Amino acid sequence: MSIIEGHLIEVRVPQLSESISEATLLTWHKQVGDAVTEGENLIDIETDKVVLELPAIKSGVLSKIIKGNGEKVTSSELIAQIDTAAVAAPAPAAGQTDAPAAVPPSVRKLAREHEIDASTLHGSGRSGRVTREDVLNAMQQVAAPAAQAVPTIAPAGNRPEQRVPMTRIRQRIAERLLQSQQNAAILTTFNEVNMQPVIELRN
Repeated sequence: MSIIEGHLIEVRVPQLSESISEATLLTWHKQVGDAVTEGENLIDIETDKVVLELPAIKSGVLSKIIKGNGEKVTSSELIAQIDTAAVAAPAPAAGQTDAPAAVPPSVRKLAREHEIDASTLHGSGRSGRVTREDVLNAMQQVAAPAAQAVPTIAPAGNRPEQRVPMTRIRQRIAERLLQSQQNAAILTTFNEVNMQPVIELRN
């Protein structure tokens, strides 16, 4: 992170190792307008090897998110800004009508791909924000009646199946397994050794 314009702090991707060219932003734990405490984890960043936590170096308010959940980033890339002079908006009073739940771009895209109206979902996130899990739950509710209407072959054990994108770590593991099969000879060797002389010597 670096300070700009006196009270604005740039949130940047930490320096990745030499063998890693890019990473993926997993989940922002704060949204624009939320208060941020020094040392608090802002976002999880996934590389091919590990999942990193990016803590805030100063307290303030998250004023801008430049890169959203699921986007690819590189070392030192700017992803957000923190305003150390700003004050977070107060929580709504009891009984006050809440504003429409905010929907992050990545969540809105997921809902649109599966023909789900994100504005109708009840947000379970902070301040009623619609999260990825809310969309996935809505997808399961839509899929349940369809599965009952159309006869299908149930998976082994009658367990539900759900397809989700692979994480970067699992993608790298799959690539390495495929490379090992393509580049290495897969065989089994057997070696027989007569241990009788050793047994006799020991006796």
